Amino acid sequence: MPKAVTLVIGVVALFCASCREQELPGEKKSRVIAAENMQLKQELASRDQEIAKLKTQHAKEMKQQQAELAKCLERKEALEKQLQQRVKEQVEGVLTTVVEENAKLQQQIKELKAEIEKMREQIQAKPKPLQAP
Repeated sequence: MPKAVTLVIGVVALFCASCREQELPGEKKSRVIAAENMQLKQELASRDQEIAKLKTQHAKEMKQQQAELAKCLERKEALEKQLQQRVKEQVEGVLTTVVEENAKLQQQIKELKAEIEKMREQIQAKPKPLQAP
């Protein structure tokens, strides 16, 4: 009998071992879900890294664009100042020319008035010819 008990204990032990090796449907489903969770966590971590990388790249590009905008605004301001200076110089040049021309013309007017006055005086100083009766 002791052999029979030993044999029964051995069979029961083998049966129990085989039962433990065979997963229950709930355990298998849990393992599949756990594996999917791990995969999803890895994908999420990968996406988070990609988002962080894109945010960094975006911040860098924005900084570059802001720097370029600042340069463009400075260039625009410099060009506007140059334009104003050139317009001012041209206006001053034209104004100077007009003022000089005006002064010359006023001088010519004075000279011509003086000549006219001289001629009037000469005409008045000449004796009048006698008229025949």
